Amino acid sequence: MRKVIGIGETILDIIFKDNSPCRAVPGGTVFNGMVSLSRMGVSTTFISELGNDQVGNIIASFMKENNLPTDFIDRYPDGKSPVALAFLDEKQNAGYMVFKDYPAQRLEVSYPQINEDDIFILGSYYALNPALRSRVVEFLRYAQERKAIIYYDPNFRKPHADEALRLRPDVLENFEFADIVRGSDEDFSLLFGKTDMQEIYDEYVSFHCSNLIVTHAAEGADLYMRRQPKEHFDAPVIQPVSTIGAGDNFNAGLIYGMLKYNIRRNDLPTLSRADWEPIINCGMAFAANVCLTFDNYISLSFADEYRRLS
Repeated sequence: MRKVIGIGETILDIIFKDNSPCRAVPGGTVFNGMVSLSRMGVSTTFISELGNDQVGNIIASFMKENNLPTDFIDRYPDGKSPVALAFLDEKQNAGYMVFKDYPAQRLEVSYPQINEDDIFILGSYYALNPALRSRVVEFLRYAQERKAIIYYDPNFRKPHADEALRLRPDVLENFEFADIVRGSDEDFSLLFGKTDMQEIYDEYVSFHCSNLIVTHAAEGADLYMRRQPKEHFDAPVIQPVSTIGAGDNFNAGLIYGMLKYNIRRNDLPTLSRADWEPIINCGMAFAANVCLTFDNYISLSFADEYRRLS
């Protein structure tokens, strides 16, 4: 059975609406998608770190409840598990205040088993953080050597915008490792200081990675491939409650679609729009569902129904 292996931050999100806390849920860019994939019955492995404290215990228990193994979670004794305050605006988009207290030694975990055509996903500042960069690259090289499909979501946010130029070489190195890059239009604008996505693809992405998917929130998604015209896919019309996990679950849905339609690494160069459409529709469906609640992952009822209809 093919597996999905993720590496990323694990954090407790405390969500505020109208300046009042309304929900506390475990989160993290890659973490959210991994929970959704586990709920879909996909075999998952997650590489991360948590403090040996009450917040860490809450998140570890949640992982076990959702069949997301904790074997590759570094439970450090010094420092504290990270917490984020997420403030929803009138469009249900979030602004964050993040509190972190990590130890000096981090991510002290062994390599998980990775086989050919498994899918390895990474993203956000976690994949660029200088304190973790060398370790992240080790995992990337290992996944590449094992012939896994590597999926990268930059998930680059405003708090790090002033670091964009300094971090760009590491972003491009991640593009070089990646078989698929997926990000929002805002991610790429912050990273490269441009708004023309075709120009960004041609100048920064295509040399390293052929397959770029750019999501535009309610406006849908665009697919860029070498020597082919841009393809556009419409998003379903919904009334969102929270958009916090939308991109993370688009990733999960797209990965689920790749597994469902048995897309392997050697297939990627030859995929057409007709091949990509049902895969991207899976991403759209997952993202739409997560926007209907304050959770960061697809609902259990959605997972049951989607599996049944599949």
